[in-house]
Amino acid sequence: MMRFITLPTLWLLIILNNSTMADSDTASRFPVPFREFITLMAMMISITALSLDAVLPILSVVGHDLSIKNDNQTQYIIGTLLLGLTLGQLLYGPLADSYGRKFSVYLGLLIFVGGCFMSLFATSFSVMLLGRFLQGFGAAAPRVASIAIVRDRFTGREMARVMSFVMAVFIFVPVIAPAMGEIVMSISHWRMVFALFVVMAVFTAAWMALRLPETLKPEDRHPFNLNDIGYSFRTVLTNKQTLGHTISAGLVFSCLIAYLSCARQIYQDYYHTGHLFAFYFALSALSVGVASLVNSGIVRRLGMHRISRLGLIALVAVSALFLASNMLYSTQTPLLHFMLFAVLSFFTLGLLFGNLNAMAMEPMGHQAGIASSVIGALTSAISTILGGLIGQAYDMTLIPLTLGFLILGLLALAVEVRLSTLQGGI
Repeated sequence: MMRFITLPTLWLLIILNNSTMADSDTASRFPVPFREFITLMAMMISITALSLDAVLPILSVVGHDLSIKNDNQTQYIIGTLLLGLTLGQLLYGPLADSYGRKFSVYLGLLIFVGGCFMSLFATSFSVMLLGRFLQGFGAAAPRVASIAIVRDRFTGREMARVMSFVMAVFIFVPVIAPAMGEIVMSISHWRMVFALFVVMAVFTAAWMALRLPETLKPEDRHPFNLNDIGYSFRTVLTNKQTLGHTISAGLVFSCLIAYLSCARQIYQDYYHTGHLFAFYFALSALSVGVASLVNSGIVRRLGMHRISRLGLIALVAVSALFLASNMLYSTQTPLLHFMLFAVLSFFTLGLLFGNLNAMAMEPMGHQAGIASSVIGALTSAISTILGGLIGQAYDMTLIPLTLGFLILGLLALAVEVRLSTLQGGI
């Protein structure tokens, strides 16, 4: 366990040290130190990741205590949070553009904490799911606001570079989150995992209140009325670049949701890894962080479009090879084989997350809040539906997951190729 804790800790220190690579002009734009800004933005995005990943080790226990008969139904504990995240983003974007980034974050975290207490004291599966929905609805606020805050400060490839740093630090949370769930359950009750979420939310709100000034200037705020909001939504949805890259991001994110939905069953039921589940999960998550850090170093030279296309081609190739080789085994696919697939495919996802989101946000400069909410909501809606369907197809084999990765990768690649054609082969 010490080796597991030390590895991500060293990784976080390396990332924060490398973030000093930002040029002096970049650093001068911040009223707080650049590394602190990166860490705070990652912390805000990580609330959703922690809420998703820390519950993975406790799903079987929760299902037993709340009398769930079908093991696949425990995946709804993941899905309802994502549903709340999808709907919440539609609200917090307009709020962030009207009343400021910080106001929307405080409101969202308040709702998130309420949902945590509901799950903490849940005595039925329906109450647990309602609490999870509220957690997702509240966690949407810091997710939307963090992207809008970055967009307030940066554009183009520089935004993609900053987002890569944020994602690289962000990945520290999903790396250790399952281990945190395991540790909490080993020393206390599984319900205390939700108390941990409350602590993180309060800490993030206090940090933001004390250290980060409001980034949305008063003259850039838009009145909160339905007509203006509807117009802004139409602007986002009718922009081919924004909509296309958002669809691609949703398809790519579906791979992650599919993996999260059945990861506990694959590692603990299929491979019988027991408490080592957190360790194996961390290895795949670390590859996303490595890719994000690599992307931050090459995006200025190669550009977001080229990296995204190459990443999607790699995702398709890895998925196709693993699917074909997986069919050759008459018995169980070796764990090492699956881990190779997970590490390689998640490396490609790490190249894609920041770039696709930055390309979608690029045309939306003065509507960053609403744009971030629409992009996030569409991405979450696509991934919740498609990723959830793939997760529900889990049948104690790896074929549904790997076939899903292949199909999603092909669809996203087709969208990006079409966009490239429309934009003159960028």
